[in-house]
Amino acid sequence: MKKNRIVRAVAGTFILISLLLAIYVNIHWLWFTAFVGLNLLQSAFTKWCLMEDILKKFGVTD
Repeated sequence: MKKNRIVRAVAGTFILISLLLAIYVNIHWLWFTAFVGLNLLQSAFTKWCLMEDILKKFGVTD
């Protein structure tokens, strides 16, 4: 699997999990959703993504 697809899958999973946690546990989990969204937005402008660095350390390549 390519790095780009893994990053998108992880971000989508984090968003869905945090939405479920916000509904069933505590509304403040939406802050995590906002955090993921802001990271996606900043990576679009800066071309730097922390998740890509983490995947690189685990040996995932394109």
